[in-house]
Amino acid sequence: MTAPPGRRERKKAATRQKIADTALRLFLERGYDAVGIRDVAAEADVAVTTLFSHFPSKEALVFEQDRDFEQRLTRAVTGRAPDEPLVPALRREVLALVRHCTADSAAPIWHMIDSSAALREYEESMRLRHAESLAAAIDADAGLPQTTTACRTLARFAIDAYALAREAADPEAAVDEIFGMIEAAWETAPR
Repeated sequence: MTAPPGRRERKKAATRQKIADTALRLFLERGYDAVGIRDVAAEADVAVTTLFSHFPSKEALVFEQDRDFEQRLTRAVTGRAPDEPLVPALRREVLALVRHCTADSAAPIWHMIDSSAALREYEESMRLRHAESLAAAIDADAGLPQTTTACRTLARFAIDAYALAREAADPEAAVDEIFGMIEAAWETAPR
């Protein structure tokens, strides 16, 4: 049983969330390129060093749920029931993530990301990192006899499924279509 977070951890989490919320509000109001780190820190009433202790870069402010996204994907692998097949577990988590990011409230954020070369580049590097973490979780599963290359390929496809479905006219249908192909390929992967 995990102990609830202490006062210090709760304060740190609240400060982090306040910075992220402030940054997103300013980026959406003024435009991503028009807002600097000092603007965000001043508006959030924190020092620039405090901001950087929570976020390594300006781009990270936009993707503040990055760690949660990565953890959810790896938990889809490591936390599934012993008899649950891998691909359906990944499909379910990717679908939940797609539903979250395609909600109407997310549209202005994705428009901002799509309009910024720096944010698109950051998102791409983030996706590659997520794919590597997911591949490691899949490869570590002793019940899966596939090769490391097959595990890395599945992870990349799952991450790409999220990105492709997010941009599709019918995101849920896209997840179904993509994961149908992924499952067929996984079943024939080298062991």
